[in-house]
Amino acid sequence: MKFGKFSTEIPTLGEAKIDSPLTMEGIARKGKACGSRFISESSRVTVDVDVECLKGETAGEFLSFEQAGPREKIYFDPSKLKCAVVTCGGLCPGLNDIIRSIVLELYHLYKVKNIFGIRHGLQGFIPEYGHSVIDLDPKAVSGIQNKGGSILGSSRGAQDIDAVVDCLERMGVGLLFMVGGDGTLMASKKIADEILNRNLKISVVGIPKTIDNDIFLVSRSFGFDTAVDVATLALKGAHNEAEAYPNGVGLVKLMGRHSGFLAATAALAQADANFVLIPEEEIFLYGKSGFLQALENRLAVAKHAVIVVAEGAGQNFFDDEDKEYDESGNVKLKDIGLFLKDKIKQYFQSKGMPISLKYIDPSYIIRSLPANANDSVFCGLLGRDAVHAGMAGKTNLIISFWNNHYVHVPMAATAGKRKHLDPRGRLWQSVLETTGQNSFFTD
Repeated sequence: MKFGKFSTEIPTLGEAKIDSPLTMEGIARKGKACGSRFISESSRVTVDVDVECLKGETAGEFLSFEQAGPREKIYFDPSKLKCAVVTCGGLCPGLNDIIRSIVLELYHLYKVKNIFGIRHGLQGFIPEYGHSVIDLDPKAVSGIQNKGGSILGSSRGAQDIDAVVDCLERMGVGLLFMVGGDGTLMASKKIADEILNRNLKISVVGIPKTIDNDIFLVSRSFGFDTAVDVATLALKGAHNEAEAYPNGVGLVKLMGRHSGFLAATAALAQADANFVLIPEEEIFLYGKSGFLQALENRLAVAKHAVIVVAEGAGQNFFDDEDKEYDESGNVKLKDIGLFLKDKIKQYFQSKGMPISLKYIDPSYIIRSLPANANDSVFCGLLGRDAVHAGMAGKTNLIISFWNNHYVHVPMAATAGKRKHLDPRGRLWQSVLETTGQNSFFTD
């Protein structure tokens, strides 16, 4: 991954002068909080941990992130603070876990009693929509980790940033938690910038959300582990269907608008796929080195095949003039799954070669499921670190998992950027070794 130049400094609303409640209520002893030390402002995590790069040097000379975690001093007075939580964009496993973690940490650990849930994304801030606000407390979030979706609902589409900040002012919110993907993170930055322009004391903390796992400077996003779990079930089904019939073909479409992490990881987890098609690698359909010929070669050898395609793969097959956009300004992808299904059928019909093709698209099932155990734990850690950051008066940041640590990343460093699967990296090379797909292409 190429990082380029960016600042890793995290803005604060002011000096943190209040003793953390984590020491006052018997939760901490002798400078220890929640079983570990308070995190010093000087604790850093290097961005690049290449061993060769660090030889003979000190980590302080390299770009590094501020480590996340509880601070000994906090900025906000918990007895007077009002907080708000909002979830935006598409659904994702773990949203309710994030909400629950934030609420329980604020309520029990920091003794914050005024916590608002904003309904239906950024629409909830706009008076014209008329969405009610939910009071969040331990009772309101009890058991929600067992439900899919978000108890707060969601929405897509840009909203007036001035109107959002106006609403925060009217409500007296001092700390806003925004959970969402790349569009939400860009909106979060705009909201934080407008708050700064108005010289308001409101902290904005983002928690990145995407099943695609493609947010820049975030090595793992919540919901991804659950998505891989469910995607492997789809691959098992596709393999069983394909193997049961002569020239059986199982075609599975998975999420991945711009990055093939889910398709690649699921293929490795199940190891039943013979072809994995991702947005980072161009697809050629016809000719001796084309995909359809490679599929024919595979069927000639093994009599069945399983294909995994990421939703953003093969968009070069569609006319740019027909582009449409969703409410958030994202290009609406053409359905590569149905496209390939038709092309595969046409190709083998032209060859007079009967096949049995089964097409599986589990995308919306995956998006709306509860988080699995690993994701649930991960969400809890992200939510708690988001609260620690916000209570310390930090703002305009996201909570990221990076180099096996939880860190603070400035919104400006990640908003509007994407992480891509490296076709020369170990993940993709492992896919090629596991599937053997290159062996079916001829020059």
